[in-house]
Amino acid sequence: MRSGPMPMLQLAALVYSLLPARTQYDSCKSLVNTDDAGPSWEFYACQPRPVPMKRYLRVKVEPAGVTCGDPPERFCALGNPYMCFSECDASNPDLAHPPKLMFDQEGNGPVTYWQSVTWSKYPEPLLANITLSWNKSIQLTENIVITFEAGRPTSMILEKSLNYGRTWQPYQYYAEDCMEAFRMEAKNVRDLSPVTALQIICTEDYSKWVGFENEKNLHFEVKERFAIFAGSLLQNMEALYKRMDINKGLKDFFTLTDLRIRLIKPATGGTFVQRKYLNKYFYAISNVEVMGRCKCNMHANSCHFKEGNLMCECEHNTTGQDCGKCRKNYKAKSWRPGSYSPYPMGTANSCVAASSAYGNCECYGHSNRCSYIDYLKIVTCVSCKHNTRGQHCQHCRLGYYRNASAELDDENVCIECNCNQLGSRHDRCNETGHCECKAGATGPKCEDCKPGYHWRLGCFPNICDNELQMCQNGGTCHQNQRCICPKGYSGILCEAGNCDPESGICNAASTSFPGPWTVLVSALTLLLAMAPCE
Repeated sequence: MRSGPMPMLQLAALVYSLLPARTQYDSCKSLVNTDDAGPSWEFYACQPRPVPMKRYLRVKVEPAGVTCGDPPERFCALGNPYMCFSECDASNPDLAHPPKLMFDQEGNGPVTYWQSVTWSKYPEPLLANITLSWNKSIQLTENIVITFEAGRPTSMILEKSLNYGRTWQPYQYYAEDCMEAFRMEAKNVRDLSPVTALQIICTEDYSKWVGFENEKNLHFEVKERFAIFAGSLLQNMEALYKRMDINKGLKDFFTLTDLRIRLIKPATGGTFVQRKYLNKYFYAISNVEVMGRCKCNMHANSCHFKEGNLMCECEHNTTGQDCGKCRKNYKAKSWRPGSYSPYPMGTANSCVAASSAYGNCECYGHSNRCSYIDYLKIVTCVSCKHNTRGQHCQHCRLGYYRNASAELDDENVCIECNCNQLGSRHDRCNETGHCECKAGATGPKCEDCKPGYHWRLGCFPNICDNELQMCQNGGTCHQNQRCICPKGYSGILCEAGNCDPESGICNAASTSFPGPWTVLVSALTLLLAMAPCE
């Protein structure tokens, strides 16, 4: 039996067979070997692994002057207002407390932290907003943990946005007294059930004073909410995933693009605010932990950070920052996210090539209907939208041209020509958007005139221009449109002298070199003189 090089797919199948077995949704595809078809790809729902998301965020602290150090300020200990040895000075790196210190890796060194100004405007509230932005949809996988270095706030709100900060919604309320602060009954996650799992609650668990050194962390409980469906040890993840498949609200609850920490009232040490010692009340945050994964709609198992932004590495013929649409030529059916079921492989819901659904009916998303034309033996798209035309809606309508910066499946793929109606021959343009101009007109839209022409509801040749077609005998050129002649002269270029009927004296015509209009007038006069009389 002759032996030869192993086929590539068989070699890849052998390599895959030696790899460890896949775990929950960590691989988008694998090679399988069948007796009939040989090695082929099998696709699964997949998702990136969780990572510390603080590596990729942008932070913004408001209002602008709420970070301490400008001007420099001394701070006192919350437990002892006479211990005022700490100083914040933004101009000194050793004494500054900028926002980036909420996310640095401290290791074995001293604790570093962001710090606000003191409560110097009492009885006005000391308010601060800390906004964390990813410019990408992410899904939480662990509890959010915020570490405070000067006592946890007496009251604060954690908010999230699903649309890059355009709108916000509360995630959880925190208060020493929920009823007093927010008119809400105090609860914790243990009080929730599968029916109330998405309820927004106010908790007192992280706001009561228990001593400066005893407790610094504040939590938003993600895993505890998972446990409502998956059990206290999260051993039944299948039940959680099944709920996420049928309840989009549950999946969206753990999804966000931005997180906002609204600090409303600082720690007071469990006592009333002492107005004489306002410099002991402030906020200080040393760490914010957000564990999560890129949201890729179950169409990617990895996510990369490129040019300051997170981007899913999409599989299943999908594309986009979140793998939220089908690639061009793969829109034979509507895009769908991957499904967790059946557990633990899931269903890929891959985008399908147009040719596999209806002959060669690819309309790039500009039509959802195709028709078979019998006498031409072709399948064509019907009623192309977005100013497209053609068998596959791949061309632009007359009066539009292709947007070079847009993909063929973009709704803005065709741009209107906008030709100037007075300067152009018609409303069509070429592939770069340039219109076809009438004589004398120029510019991409034929909205300007060439040299030697002037605009008057279109471009017309200049009568005079003070260079080649000069007004003669002292005449002056008016807007390139006519010569204003002195007394005793007339003609287009003031080239003709006039006779005085009383004196019989005639002004001689200009002896300067005749311009083109003079030559033209003379030629016409000569032709008329030579014409036969009837």
